[in-house]
Amino acid sequence: MNSSNSIINQYNTKFQEFWYWFAENSNSFHQAIKTRELLEENFFDKLTPQLNELCEGIYFLTGMMNEITAELIFTPDGVIKNIAFVEELVNAAPEIPNWKFTALKPETDIENVGIQMDEFTFSSETVSFYPNEHAEYPDEIDITIVHKNFNEENKEVIINGVYIFIDNYLGELNSVTTIDNMTVIGESDATQETISIDKLKDYLIWREKEFLEKYEGTRHNTQEDAYNSLQAELENGMPYIAIVNSTVLQWENKASHPWILSVEIDYEGDESGLPDEFTYDLMNDFEDEILQELTDSEGYLNIGRETAENLREIHFACKEFRKPSQILYNLISKFEGKLNIDFHIYKDKYWQSFQRFDVNESN
Repeated sequence: MNSSNSIINQYNTKFQEFWYWFAENSNSFHQAIKTRELLEENFFDKLTPQLNELCEGIYFLTGMMNEITAELIFTPDGVIKNIAFVEELVNAAPEIPNWKFTALKPETDIENVGIQMDEFTFSSETVSFYPNEHAEYPDEIDITIVHKNFNEENKEVIINGVYIFIDNYLGELNSVTTIDNMTVIGESDATQETISIDKLKDYLIWREKEFLEKYEGTRHNTQEDAYNSLQAELENGMPYIAIVNSTVLQWENKASHPWILSVEIDYEGDESGLPDEFTYDLMNDFEDEILQELTDSEGYLNIGRETAENLREIHFACKEFRKPSQILYNLISKFEGKLNIDFHIYKDKYWQSFQRFDVNESN
């Protein structure tokens, strides 16, 4: 079975077991949420370890939608690689009477968004914004959020409150995927005229539409690309070896593949920090399986790999983030007990994290 079909291919049994367990306890959970009696003991403390068994880093919010229906919202708390997992978990949920299951925190009408933290309010009356444009990075969505009570003494509370406010206003998915950079300041530090925060959603929709139209169908064929081998000695005297796609690193349409997949493999290695032959071959097998699933024609570009100090890192630039996370969760399970693998997915429209590769001075 092709692992690219869905993460559920690998986790189907685990999801089924989880939802069977939840259904068996759904009446007592519903009662705990509705009455709020011993809510932590009778619901939170029971659900949390079950979720941790499925995947670390999955959280939840709950409450009564009305007198009858309890809602359970699953959230990766902004971790991109877990978004697809949460979505698949909810897609696998059965119909359970008096329950609604939601993947990711939903967006809220701006008129209904109001947050109180300490003595500070976060609403359309206290929060505004303006966009920052960068000539060298025209597709970057850089937002400055202005809170009228912001100062150096309370900045931690204000920044935290702003992020929660934006999360609720835009919805978790839009909040973590559409904004590339966000800064929080006070009114006295604003360098532009501020815009009412209720215009932010329309601004982001417009920018996203522009971006999609600009790069729709943009692909890069790596078949004829040149790869450079980079070798160096680290400050501690250990060897560093990298193989990078020098052609794609000069590509002018980098922003069309804005999601970076970075895979890390920890290994024991020899005294030089390099892998033995068996581990080297095993890591190559693992990388080959990724390459079979994440192809350039579908929008996944292999940037290269680095090996040093008992660590191999493999890098891809991707059109989107869901399939890479699905593939990696499946492959990590497949290679469990053979390789110690972790991965991260983050947004970097102009591949600035790869500027460390000086392809003009390679060996």
